Amino acid sequence: MKIFIITLALVALAGCSYIRPSTPETNRPTNVNNQPIPEKPVASSGTSLNLSNKGLTSLPQDVLKQTNLTELDISNNAIGGALPAEIRFLSKLKVLKANDNRMTGVPAEVGQLSQLEVLNLANNQLTGLPNEIANLSGLKTLDLRGNNPSTQDLDYIRQRLPNTNILVD
Repeated sequence: MKIFIITLALVALAGCSYIRPSTPETNRPTNVNNQPIPEKPVASSGTSLNLSNKGLTSLPQDVLKQTNLTELDISNNAIGGALPAEIRFLSKLKVLKANDNRMTGVPAEVGQLSQLEVLNLANNQLTGLPNEIANLSGLKTLDLRGNNPSTQDLDYIRQRLPNTNILVD
């Protein structure tokens, strides 16, 4: 009789599934491969942060809190839309590599990154550029290859940044 009751209990339990309680780990954002994005990106080295080739679809919010960054590489991901306006908080950035993504826009706040020297936006889906890019007086290289920026936007930026090497197709 005991064996019958134990067997019956095991059969009943076999049809049940254990639902794991929600934890911060299971609620974290994921990349395009459904892998969790680290809360504190491990690729950080001093004032450089390399998040290239991570399958990101957006910029992790904790990156925008790393205000000592001088170089940020988010290239070769699947970031769409535009970078968040909070990019302006990375005021010490000298190099921003956002090439080879799916971005369709650039926020005007990029123009507040007054120390920026290299802005690589190559191979995205950009058709317009904010006039505020012309505020980046120290910009040495603006890479726009593989996009289709408007001639009007390019002319405006070229006039105000005559010493900047602007790369277009």
